[in-house]
Amino acid sequence: MCKPLIAGNWKMHGTTDSAVTLAGQLSATWKASAVEMILFPSFVHLAAVREAIAGSAIALGAQNVSQHAAGAFTGEISAEMLVDQGCKYVLVGHSERRALFGESNETVAEKFKAAQGAGLTPILCVGESLQQRQKMQTVEVVTDQITAVIDAVGLDNVCRAVIAYEPVWAIGTGETATPEQAQEVHRAIREQLGDLGVATTLLYGGSVKASNAAALFAQPDINGGLVGGASLEAEEFLNIAQSIEA
Repeated sequence: MCKPLIAGNWKMHGTTDSAVTLAGQLSATWKASAVEMILFPSFVHLAAVREAIAGSAIALGAQNVSQHAAGAFTGEISAEMLVDQGCKYVLVGHSERRALFGESNETVAEKFKAAQGAGLTPILCVGESLQQRQKMQTVEVVTDQITAVIDAVGLDNVCRAVIAYEPVWAIGTGETATPEQAQEVHRAIREQLGDLGVATTLLYGGSVKASNAAALFAQPDINGGLVGGASLEAEEFLNIAQSIEA
């Protein structure tokens, strides 16, 4: 059975004080349940957030990871370092990393391998641009992104991770794929994974908010959400999370 997850990607927002305040509000309210909550603060806030959620039912994750284990890579963060900071999860291949920092499918696959090799659970982000959707290339693009990782680590290892479908045209734009559009892509991902992917957790990301969360999470192949801006407000994020349990 797929494990339901709600993940909050804080991106490059906040100060130590605001991060600790938000994490504290969430940890004081969110109780252990079938749904796991994960917070993805900035690298510089990982230690502070770790302390703020200590003893709670919330897990810690990082927004990015280097494909390299160690070495002269100024500014990079290794998977081992993230584990040392208490991280359990890490985002790999977020559309902003692909689009703004030029990460290829092959680079994403290398990062996935490094993360999983260190004991982290990667959340592999996949999705298409508006132009690709208009050209009816959505499934082809997503399939290629996942195939690159399968080629690097094997299907069984991909199925042990989490996959988040995030249509690029819906991230931070206020636009959201309809529940039916999102389900169509999630179903295609599930079919690509085959029998080994029956229990793989699939998330939807892309302007998820409390007003549309329940309809999205009601779809049979959507097991939770990767939330951006709405995760920066405790009440809104909690309302979204509770929509998974409904």
